[in-house]
Amino acid sequence: MKQDSTKRYEKLREVMGNGDIDRRSFMGLLGAAGLVAGVGGGIMTTLSRQALAAGTELHFEGWGGIVSEALRKNAFDPYEAKTGNSVIDATFGGEEEVLTKLKAAGSIDGHNIIHSSGIAWYKRWVDNGYASEINEKNIPNMANVMEAVLKPFRAVTPDHLSAAPYDYGTTGIAYNTKYVSEADAKAMGANLLLNKELKGKIGGWGGDWANRAWYGALQSGQDPNDITDWDAVWDKVREHRGLILKYWSSGAELMDLLAKEEIYVTEAWSGRVAALQAQGHPIGYFDPKNGLAWMETMFVLKGSPMAEAEELLNFMLAPETSIAVAEGQKYPPALDPSKVEMTDMVKGLPAFDPTGKLDGLVFRDPVKWNEVEKDQKKMWNRVKKGA
Repeated sequence: MKQDSTKRYEKLREVMGNGDIDRRSFMGLLGAAGLVAGVGGGIMTTLSRQALAAGTELHFEGWGGIVSEALRKNAFDPYEAKTGNSVIDATFGGEEEVLTKLKAAGSIDGHNIIHSSGIAWYKRWVDNGYASEINEKNIPNMANVMEAVLKPFRAVTPDHLSAAPYDYGTTGIAYNTKYVSEADAKAMGANLLLNKELKGKIGGWGGDWANRAWYGALQSGQDPNDITDWDAVWDKVREHRGLILKYWSSGAELMDLLAKEEIYVTEAWSGRVAALQAQGHPIGYFDPKNGLAWMETMFVLKGSPMAEAEELLNFMLAPETSIAVAEGQKYPPALDPSKVEMTDMVKGLPAFDPTGKLDGLVFRDPVKWNEVEKDQKKMWNRVKKGA
């Protein structure tokens, strides 16, 4: 009975976290669930006390799947237990989705911290007026973050930070070793995604125009941060579109397609591939020359309860928490390995840089990419539909 009641509570909390019901309705349904189950006191008393905790609510939105699971288990639950505050976490399909909602609503109600991807999105949040001003004195664990990660964000907002860098990874190429050899994969590089012999067994991420354009640039022999021929880029994207089984829309779908061998090759997020490898699937992974690297932050939206948000970020950046999350989500933490001792598991993650300098990774130039977004995003939408 206790297990069933706990499951009911977790389901109700997930519904509330997704914004489907408000807190008052949640409490009513929680009570109803207890009555239906014939539960008095015990587990329901505990759950009600948790739900009615006097602390502040922080609304977090992230990428779902193993990433959300790692954050909930290793960061949010311990934080809630320690502080009395609550973290209401929800999954988004992408940051564009959240930005559109905020603009339509005209407020940040129900939105506080975004698991944001990269410098380009950091600048975009700032340019749209959503930048908070973090007091770094309230986040002493920020001192352990790699300077190589902090520097590009400080270049966008020199007087303050609006986010805490948290992890990094790459969008490289995953391939099933039963059907593609390591030698052939690395010899073909980005053009592996254009291998006509694998038609119908190729995938691709359809959720980000810039990701498609980055690979189109590589395949057309251009520096992705200095594209001079956009027509050539989109020609390659069209070529890729004609070969794929489908565009995947989430990390969970990516993993499912690879695990079930519905696709043999695709560009992929390094952490999701590491999770598949840990599960025993025959998936290889490599970063082609000038492959895309990215850094993720915990971006705090302007108007959020800053003291509580800063407390959460400091808790999350504590070495024991950050490393536990890294091991769970399979992405290296933003902590400097010259200052913080990493576990063997973290050291073995794809993209991990033991120097903490990240010199071998190529990141998207936010100025160059953001200034062409309006036009090139329109082109991607046309190509995606078959134009």
